[in-house]
Amino acid sequence: MGVAPLPGVMTVEEFLSLPEDAGTDRWLIRGRLRENPMTSRNRRHSAVVARLAQLLLNWLELQPEPRGLVLSGDAGCRLRDGTVVGIDVVYISAELASHNPSGTTIVEGAPILAVEVLSPSDREEEINEKADVYLHAGVTLVWLVDPHFRTVHVYRPNAEPELFNIRQELAAAPHLPGFRVPVAKIFTL
Repeated sequence: MGVAPLPGVMTVEEFLSLPEDAGTDRWLIRGRLRENPMTSRNRRHSAVVARLAQLLLNWLELQPEPRGLVLSGDAGCRLRDGTVVGIDVVYISAELASHNPSGTTIVEGAPILAVEVLSPSDREEEINEKADVYLHAGVTLVWLVDPHFRTVHVYRPNAEPELFNIRQELAAAPHLPGFRVPVAKIFTL
């Protein structure tokens, strides 16, 4: 006999079986459904997501085999503790990629890198929660990218956050060996 779920708690399977709703952005955080109206992505947001994906893919091509994967466009990730999120850009290790066949629609496990590009409608409370959720779930590197101020906040487990601006260079060692990019290049449209 199964254990009855707690009131207001949803399983990952229940979450994944919800009907698609193009007007709603959904997350499952520790079994709790979060729904917000989908924000319309603007040109700047889309350009920064594409640019980051390109920079990461360029780096990835220079890495020895086996390589991980760079995914973008609200890449679905099933993290621990009943959490399912869509992340703007992720890098997953070769090992995690090998456990997630190409036919799967969602990554089962924590990426090495999770990148969220801020939208004008994002609230500070929600952004902070995203970073906390990612770190708690085992993501080793979180970037919160602000196209308006052209900055990147970097979060790592058990470390103080760092802020990088367009006059600085962003590095990702040891998690992405050799990845270095001038922050200004991220915002070149």
